Amino acid sequence: MKDLERAYCNIGLALKAGKLVLGAHACEEFIKNGKAILVIVADDASSNTKKKFNDMCEFYNTEIRFFGDKETLGRYLGKENKTIAAVTDLNLSKLIACTIDSIENLTGVKDIEKN
Repeated sequence: MKDLERAYCNIGLALKAGKLVLGAHACEEFIKNGKAILVIVADDASSNTKKKFNDMCEFYNTEIRFFGDKETLGRYLGKENKTIAAVTDLNLSKLIACTIDSIENLTGVKDIEKN
C-alpha cells in the first residue's frame, strides 16, 4: 500500500471508529471546545478556508495538516467531497499526522502546520 493511500485509509479508520468529525461547522465547534486533536484540510480548499482554520488551530493550539483533495477525501470516507475533518482520538491523530508527514518528507513538500 502506498503511503498516500495509507493516509486516506487511516482517516477512514478514524471515521469507522467514530473519532472523525466532518464539515466546517462541526469541526469549528470541536476545535473551540478543545475536542479536536488534529484537523485535516484538503489542499484544494479555498485560501480563505485554509487561513481561517490555520488561524483557529493556532489560537486553540490544535494540530493541522493540509492534505489531499476534496474529491479523494470524500471518496475514501464514503461521502461527497469533503474539505475539512477533525480527529478526536489522540492515537489516531498521531497515526494520521505521522503518515501525512512521511509523505511530505518523501516529496520534499512541507505544508503549514502547528506544532
